[in-house]
Amino acid sequence: MSIQVGVAPDAWGIWFPEDSKQMAWPRFLDEVGEAGYEWIELGPYGYLPTDESKLRSELDRRRLKICAGIVEANLEEPSGWAEVERQALGAGRLVAALGARFLVLIDEGYTDLKTGKSTGPTALDETNWRRLIDTTHKVGEIARDFGLRLLFHPNTETHVEYQEQIDRLLDETDPSLVGLCLDIGHHVYRGGDPIACIRKHYARIPHVHFKNVDGDMLKRVEAEGLSVGKAAAMGVFAELADGIVDFKQVGDVLREVGYDGLVIVEQDMYPAPFDKPLPVAKRARAYLREIGIG
Repeated sequence: MSIQVGVAPDAWGIWFPEDSKQMAWPRFLDEVGEAGYEWIELGPYGYLPTDESKLRSELDRRRLKICAGIVEANLEEPSGWAEVERQALGAGRLVAALGARFLVLIDEGYTDLKTGKSTGPTALDETNWRRLIDTTHKVGEIARDFGLRLLFHPNTETHVEYQEQIDRLLDETDPSLVGLCLDIGHHVYRGGDPIACIRKHYARIPHVHFKNVDGDMLKRVEAEGLSVGKAAAMGVFAELADGIVDFKQVGDVLREVGYDGLVIVEQDMYPAPFDKPLPVAKRARAYLREIGIG
């Protein structure tokens, strides 16, 4: 049993396939290696090169490896399927060819990440919930065809964000097709207990995102009703060593349940000045070594 450490483009403020407030992908890859990481997630499909040979070459010369692809789209509206399928086929084919194990699925948010404006209902009716479950299974089948395992990623201001929604999703999905990517930061942001969640659902959790939360800032966010996009820009997601999550305790419970896989460092901070992410990522890597993780 071993816990390895990786990092996601999110830790460099990368949220979108293209955006002028995000650094160019070559600099991101250079800095990942400089920060001491070996494993990365693909991030939003289209940010890194989508040509397999080009991406393989860029990763190899920096001694980096891809562990997972990401699909983030509307899972409950019939009109959303074309985009879900495009990302699932594109990212799935790409990361499978590069030796990854997972495809991570995130429902599109009900607020706009840039403006904070509402884009849909905060909760789904039964019909749309069933569509979300059915879509998840369909993406699970696509992932399986590529030799990948699909992992659902609950996320703040999406339709699977609270513990009871996570429980229901896991109850209603096929364990052979769908696992859970637990994001510690988003779970805590929505009042969840990540230790209890890991102990309850460890058999479905082969991949974990490490993200921390500034407790005082979160109280302000809740009091003022701020959107998660606005909150992230204000710094609600803290550095790993500084927030309300005790990651030493998280590491202990992962070892307790026999976790054998990667933990992925993240820090939602879009938009981020281009010189900010690298020292943060270095501090996160050093902190995890200090507490015996990776």
